Amino acid sequence: MLSTPFAQSDRLLVLLSPPRSFSSVISTMIGQHPQIYGFPELHLFIGDTLEEVLDKEYRAGNFFGPHGLSRAIAQIEFGYQTQGTVARAIGWLYERRHWTTKALMDHMLARVAPRLGMEKSPVTSVQRLNIERAWTYYPKSFFLHVTRHPVSSRSSMIEWLKENRPRDTTDRVDTLLSWYRIHHNILEFTRTLPPGQSLMVKGEELLSSPDRYLFQIAEWLGLRTDADAITAMKHPEHSPYAYIGPALAEGGNDNKFLRNPALQHRQFLEPSLAEFLSEERIDWGSQSRQLGGEDKKIAKERLIEEISSLTHRLGYC
Repeated sequence: MLSTPFAQSDRLLVLLSPPRSFSSVISTMIGQHPQIYGFPELHLFIGDTLEEVLDKEYRAGNFFGPHGLSRAIAQIEFGYQTQGTVARAIGWLYERRHWTTKALMDHMLARVAPRLGMEKSPVTSVQRLNIERAWTYYPKSFFLHVTRHPVSSRSSMIEWLKENRPRDTTDRVDTLLSWYRIHHNILEFTRTLPPGQSLMVKGEELLSSPDRYLFQIAEWLGLRTDADAITAMKHPEHSPYAYIGPALAEGGNDNKFLRNPALQHRQFLEPSLAEFLSEERIDWGSQSRQLGGEDKKIAKERLIEEISSLTHRLGYC
């Protein structure tokens, strides 16, 4: 039996966000800092053991495990990513399926040391348990909370679902509720941290003014803030994970980003949540549909109130 490695690092940088919140481009940008190693989506915090993670991924349709994890192992263990090294990486992971996810993350952090490892799987934020697992493993870690306006985030998620799951007719709760629940998970977690261990940034502002916000993030982390470091972060396309991967592990980041990873300088027009809610018919899910007329109205008003309050708390209108 292969031995379990000893811990080599006591911290990493964890990006927390819902899906469709610019996490791929932003994490890859930050990961290009000379003192940071930006991993793709590893999904390691969704289980206590690698076997548990692989089982969950298999049931989700990723039969060979998380694409980002296979790509990262191919890169750091075998030096590059090809169909052959990805296949070897999958075998490498299978041989170590008895490892805890903490042991595997320790091993990967040791491989990229002395750089600060960065993990960015949106699935981490879906359940509070996943976030707590990351903190339990690495209580000295930095947590970067990246946000996106709920209206544009919802539109992006609907576009993704149409492209990736066009035949899925499963009754879904509106993605606006998912946006709310995930940000609520993150905020409830970060409020328990001491000052300076977490930082919240609006994704739209970072992408509109990258020099300003990348400097702030590097300063927060206590890393280099010189012009060369900031310039490096403005080239996410230089990451080994910023393109479609080999067969068996093509993903690991958002497909749209992988097709065009260069930083696009642009300004964002902020929509109005109130106007959107007044014009759009929202399906609040099966629980709402089971209520009577007056109860349904009260439930809807409460949901709108909660979502609006959180939107304002994140700095949006």
